[in-house]
Amino acid sequence: MRIEITEFVEGAKKAEGLTVIIDVFRAFSVECYAFDAGASQIIASSEVENALKLKQVYLNSVLVGERDEKKIPGFDLGNSPTEILKADLQGKTIIHTTTAGTQGLINAENAETVITGSFVNAGAVVRYIKQLNPSVVFLVAMGYRASVTADEDILCAELIKERLIGKSSISEKDITALQFSSGKRFFRKENIDFSPPTDFFLCTMTDRFSFVLKALKRPDGNVSMIRTDI
Repeated sequence: MRIEITEFVEGAKKAEGLTVIIDVFRAFSVECYAFDAGASQIIASSEVENALKLKQVYLNSVLVGERDEKKIPGFDLGNSPTEILKADLQGKTIIHTTTAGTQGLINAENAETVITGSFVNAGAVVRYIKQLNPSVVFLVAMGYRASVTADEDILCAELIKERLIGKSSISEKDITALQFSSGKRFFRKENIDFSPPTDFFLCTMTDRFSFVLKALKRPDGNVSMIRTDI
């Protein structure tokens, strides 16, 4: 099994084989929490305009997303697991758009299979990959705003890779230490309304969920996220 770690939209575009699009803070942590909270389906979109159009089609839906980390005007929720836990999502369709994560899903056009990755379901991701046993695996770290290397996404990619090859040098201590590097923004007072400290802890709860989210391209150009329990 050949395992490649790449970054950003460019990395998603070059990915092939089984591809894991990684966005720990916060897109693909949010989607796991949303399914766990009872959402019936999640549709990912790269553009705000497309998300708003989907809202008109799916009446029992909730708009979730961010630009510049903040909730998009007209949306119901920001890209925050803390907000997800407080919301009533039972039976709802989640329409999700973000600056980094959902862009990766849309652009992974050369991959055979696309799933998402984050710490909260890293174990399930590893089990899923081992079950399929593909010849090539791409781990795409989407980074901060899809343009700056993010410590948490690289660490998550390395954790998945190590587990796949039978190594275990990355510990919970390494993940917790992210609060002093890329996770510092969650502890700034000016960010508390849209990126509270609880988001950091919810996004770094390793192996909380035993399912993966598989991305299926839709005829309208958006992506349906399919929950698969592992």
